[in-house]
Amino acid sequence: MLAVHPSESTAIPPVASVRRIVHRTRGRSHGPITRLVSPSDLGERLKPFVFLDLIDARDLSRSQAPALGLHPHSGIATLTWLLEGAVDYEDDQGRQGSIEAGWMEWMQAGSGAWHGGGFGDSDRLRGFQLWLALPPALELGAPFSRYFSPGEIRSEGPVTVLLGAYGTARSPIDAPAPINYFSVKLAAGDSWRFQPPPGHDVAWAAVSVGSLRVPEAIGAGELVVFEEGGQDVAFFAREDTEFVFGTAARHPHPLATGYYSVHTSPQALEAGEARIRELGEQIRVAGSAG
Repeated sequence: MLAVHPSESTAIPPVASVRRIVHRTRGRSHGPITRLVSPSDLGERLKPFVFLDLIDARDLSRSQAPALGLHPHSGIATLTWLLEGAVDYEDDQGRQGSIEAGWMEWMQAGSGAWHGGGFGDSDRLRGFQLWLALPPALELGAPFSRYFSPGEIRSEGPVTVLLGAYGTARSPIDAPAPINYFSVKLAAGDSWRFQPPPGHDVAWAAVSVGSLRVPEAIGAGELVVFEEGGQDVAFFAREDTEFVFGTAARHPHPLATGYYSVHTSPQALEAGEARIRELGEQIRVAGSAG
């Protein structure tokens, strides 16, 4: 499972022994944010992974950076992972602060929550924000947020474990379903091979910097979807490369989607959206009173 320095014969594993790429995308970019996955395209195929944004901003001062004001979610959890730079955050509980590279934010919206923030000052901001569909038992549960420092996030070999487990490293987050979500860093010429757990038919990877062969090429800014099945997934770094990689048991529920919400049924979506409207009115009244 660990990275190795491959010989010429092992640099690209035999195609028959690994999962093939069945789809690739560069998503849709809006300034420094590229949406690689949404429910209207790959989210149905990759659920519980329903949204994925790649953030890559250069030379942005606070005055130039896009504002990410308070906005609502329900029915989902978001995981924000920073590779470079810093971001600000705020929520409907009045909490404000910032997280820096190597930090991770977990926000489980459940029945409804509002959050927002903005880009901090740095030469470059780079990272990913992932949205996960929650199961029925959690999609209308109490919302909460947690922030994890680099010392709380475990790694083994080239893998930083954001969700799930790899070797002896485990995520500090209790995942809402059987999910692995890793941040992987390979030096040029290194390879890494992973056997997903039984039942993890969903598998994908997105490259932030560098390029890989799997054995087909994957470049920076690209997301690929792997075929279902029990085979390994194998990566070879053509240059120094950082990417995220996810596997999961398929979310067995339909996606009922609103503008900011994803639920398992129209009834749950209606309840979640009613709650975020109620919270929004409370925020508006509090703002007027202030």
